[in-house]
Amino acid sequence: MLKINRVHHIAIICADYERSKHFYTQVLGFKILRENYRAERKSYKLDLEVGNQYQIELFSFPDPTPRPSRPEAAGLRHLAFEVDNINEAVAELIADGVIVEPIRIDEFTGKHFTFFADPDGLPIEFYEK
Repeated sequence: MLKINRVHHIAIICADYERSKHFYTQVLGFKILRENYRAERKSYKLDLEVGNQYQIELFSFPDPTPRPSRPEAAGLRHLAFEVDNINEAVAELIADGVIVEPIRIDEFTGKHFTFFADPDGLPIEFYEK
C-alpha cells in the first residue's frame, strides 16, 4: 500500500502578489522562508512557513484566471487552519479589515469555526483547537 507521510505544501496562485504577500505574512502571520523571482516565467514564488510544520507556496503569474468560489466549484474547497481561540483570531482579522463570517459550531465535533477569504477570494477557515 502507498505510504504518504504528510502534506508537504499547498500552492496558491495570486492575482496581486504584493497584496497577497501582505495578507499571508502580515495578517495571517506566516513566516517567509524564501522569496524568488523567476524571470523566465515573470513569476514570484514565496515560500511561507505555517506553524513550523507546513508550507504554503504563493505564486504570481501574469494574468491568472480568476478562481470561481461562489457558488462552490469543483476542486479544492477551502484551506483550514487551527487556532487556539476563535474569538481572539476573529478579532485580529477584523482589526486588519478582513470580513469574517459569523462564528458557527461544527454539528459533529462541537468545535467553533468561521470562514473568510484571502485577497483573491480563496475561502479560508479558522477552526478552534
